[in-house]
Amino acid sequence: MKHIFSVLLCAALLLLSMPTSAAVIIIDTESGETAAELMALKAPSALSEEVTVPTITTGSALEVGGKSAVLMDLSSGTVLYEKNAHEKLPIASVTKIMTLLLVMEAIDGEIISFDDPVTCSPVAASMGGSQIWLEPGEIMTVHELVKAAAVVSANDACAALAEHVAGSVEEFVQRMNTRAAELGMNDTHFLDCSGLNDEAYSCAYDVAVMSRELMKHSAIKQYTTIWMDTLRDGKSQLVNTNKLIRFYEGATGLKTGTTSAAGHNLAATAERNGFGLAAVILGCSTTDERFGGARKLLDYGFANYSLYTPQIAETELQPVPVLHGVQEQVNTVLDEPQPILVKKGQEKQIERRIEFAEDVEAPVEQGQVVGQVVFTLEGEELACYPIRTAEAVGRMNFGTSLLHLLVALCN
Repeated sequence: MKHIFSVLLCAALLLLSMPTSAAVIIIDTESGETAAELMALKAPSALSEEVTVPTITTGSALEVGGKSAVLMDLSSGTVLYEKNAHEKLPIASVTKIMTLLLVMEAIDGEIISFDDPVTCSPVAASMGGSQIWLEPGEIMTVHELVKAAAVVSANDACAALAEHVAGSVEEFVQRMNTRAAELGMNDTHFLDCSGLNDEAYSCAYDVAVMSRELMKHSAIKQYTTIWMDTLRDGKSQLVNTNKLIRFYEGATGLKTGTTSAAGHNLAATAERNGFGLAAVILGCSTTDERFGGARKLLDYGFANYSLYTPQIAETELQPVPVLHGVQEQVNTVLDEPQPILVKKGQEKQIERRIEFAEDVEAPVEQGQVVGQVVFTLEGEELACYPIRTAEAVGRMNFGTSLLHLLVALCN
């Protein structure tokens, strides 16, 4: 009965979200799939069939298709699995992750806003491949263009965003490469903002790095988690190519990419119980291979790893004596501990030690390091968090010494 109810509910939701007879259905045309396939209620076999997830404890190996793959923890950037991680390959529309990153950084930096109107230029309107068929002079907001880029991989929307952020597509592409270098993406070179040029290249590791950076901007999830939506007051219906959004628990994005030269590519992100992962698989021969491989990577990560959140009570932070200071001791505070990635089952084996300086000589600056909290597992350091002074303490001089003496005599 529960299964029948679920099917009926999905059917009702689909009918409600279907476009009117006047609406045009827009999909990522490079994926090779039809709108009917993307809108189907049934999950593809790659995402519905039972699979055996390898575990670290049994030593069983994880195997995925494609030419290269990486599984990365989003909180720390730790690589949990890799296959030809630095092989340079064309990545097609996965390129748009960097485009969206620069847009989100411009928004968060208050250089542009989601509400900005953007007038489509002839250059943006001339983009081929997947598009929302922008006309020269047509006006859309940044919000609408980001939606188009994230959901249906619209090349014209990306070009319009690039011009709005940087003034021209060429300048924007230069910024893409500059940002890639800043992030340590050493095996990447962009030639456009959309991924149409297969002479450009990246690698699975670099794609995971820029995926991690993009997902730090929480607002992007309102776009990368869309299955179906509309533009132009409902006249244009958008359908997402990323089937994980519909059929994988905790999916948060991110981007598909397909060309004949690049094959089928996918950067997939998901989060469960605050634990986020990025799975990248490049150079697959079929779309099922990329979705099945990404699912297997994510399943492996969630089955074998978890995040341990350090707990330190304020009462454990003791004052530190101050030598030659205007006060005898200084209070301490701790930087907020970040979660630690561990293998499942190891949480109770983690040990902790708190270390304070015996004393500190004045003058003392606020925020000065006077100790640390160290977390270890089987003798190996997992994380170290500095303990800092809560306030500044001045050095005792003749005037302050005399004042202290007078106060002491009066008491």
